[in-house]
Amino acid sequence: MPLASSVYVVKMFVFCVREKACFSTPLTPDAKKGGSKFAKHVTHGSHLAKGKANHAMEDYLVSELKMVDEHELGLFAIYDGHMGHDVPSYLQLHLFDTILNESDFWTDTKNALKNAYHKMDKVILEKSGQLGKGGSTAVTAILINGQKLVVANVGDSRAVISKKGVAKQLSVDHEPSRERKFIESKGGFVSNLPGDVPRVDGQLAVARAFGDKSLKRHVTSEPDIAVEAIDDDDAEFIILASDGLWNVVSNQEAVDSIKTIKDPHAAAKHLVDEAVSRKSKDDISCIVVRFH
Repeated sequence: MPLASSVYVVKMFVFCVREKACFSTPLTPDAKKGGSKFAKHVTHGSHLAKGKANHAMEDYLVSELKMVDEHELGLFAIYDGHMGHDVPSYLQLHLFDTILNESDFWTDTKNALKNAYHKMDKVILEKSGQLGKGGSTAVTAILINGQKLVVANVGDSRAVISKKGVAKQLSVDHEPSRERKFIESKGGFVSNLPGDVPRVDGQLAVARAFGDKSLKRHVTSEPDIAVEAIDDDDAEFIILASDGLWNVVSNQEAVDSIKTIKDPHAAAKHLVDEAVSRKSKDDISCIVVRFH
């Protein structure tokens, strides 16, 4: 059947903390699921849980299937805020639009992603009076025509793919100790106090992020980008999640624990529940995308 005459299902699940942030829908620990009638059958589900910290939920996510310029796109993202939720909520509303509006998105997707990340960071810094001094990590995954997955990230939210039951990390954890040379070259330092994680200038536990105006000289928004072929023979599912999951669950443990759960919503909820049972105190957000 020609693409133009097919019926496509488009579902976007937008999670917000405050009523004024996108469609007046408050964010609560929640779960959503969606499917598609694209050429390659794709289903996706998500779940969130608020952590033990005494502040509003700072995790946001996007999970959407849509048609753009006759192309089938899956748009998936986790945004994990720190020192406030305004930056991740702004990213949730605007980052994918910025990416898709890049003129070279279809011809040079990696370059388009880098440019869009930098443009979005610049806007967030310019709007710091409204959005506050905080920042956000991000991991975005774009599935193009069911065949190519492009993952970009800043910070420690992570994307993992399962291929024939083997976990493969597609993102890079931007820990301060890993980025020490860059930070020091810009005049910053990495603290490593007993009982604490390494921190940029003794403050931030990630070395790349959106926002963080007071630390921007030492914290870059340059994303790491990976391109992965989605083959019918071996690609099974991908997991995107904030560090609230990955702090207590390894990549392979995550893959093993949901490999028999066909419903992606149930799989995402299972991973979040597992992290909670392992005493994760952080906000936890998770998306599972299955290829059928």
